Amino acid sequence: VLSGCGVYDGTEIHEASAILVHLSRGGAEVQMYAPDVPQMHVIDHSKGQPAEAESRNVLVESARIARGKIASLAKLTTADHDAVIFPGGFGAAKNLSTFAVDGKDCKVNREVERVLKDFHKAGKPIGLCCISPVLAAKVLSGAEVTVGHEEEEGGKWPYAGTAGAIKELGGKHCVKEVTISFPLIFHVERQFTHVDTKNKVVTTPAFMCETELHNIFDGIGAMVKNVLKLTGK
Repeated sequence: VLSGCGVYDGTEIHEASAILVHLSRGGAEVQMYAPDVPQMHVIDHSKGQPAEAESRNVLVESARIARGKIASLAKLTTADHDAVIFPGGFGAAKNLSTFAVDGKDCKVNREVERVLKDFHKAGKPIGLCCISPVLAAKVLSGAEVTVGHEEEEGGKWPYAGTAGAIKELGGKHCVKEVTISFPLIFHVERQFTHVDTKNKVVTTPAFMCETELHNIFDGIGAMVKNVLKLTGK
């Protein structure tokens, strides 16, 4: 499920690409969706500033990442799919929800909420990375998720405050890493991801941490692998 195209106002493109690569490697068939709604705003990514005169549609922009093969989120049903995955990017907090503005008092897009509840009720796994775990924390009461660390640690975790918001939303936050410590090298999946086995929710920090791209890629790979494992196929 995509939320636009571009980290500051839509889907984080590196995360979406990494998810698609790992799903392909895992033998999964993929269909992409996005809500057919206006973006909260448009950011000029070269300046990091809003482009006041522009307006864009989330579905239309997401089609850039999907290479045109995308459908409205309203058409996504649990009957047709074994799992659902949400990349991060500020679009998850701006277009899929109002978390960027309202924090713990945020509202979640109606179709996003429906999808999360339907997959949860059907016992089908849900994967989320970066900022998108806030969606599960808001919609699925008591869900266990991770956005990494709970302290900024000198700027390494610039969005660490999100962990506190997750707790206020009613979720449980679990501290996880995005880099490998040698003593834990044989437990990479557990280090990179949190698997809430009760709710079948799998999360990984991704770009919540300031780190090298390959670390993000590996963490997302661990998330995807666990999602596929939970499908039982």
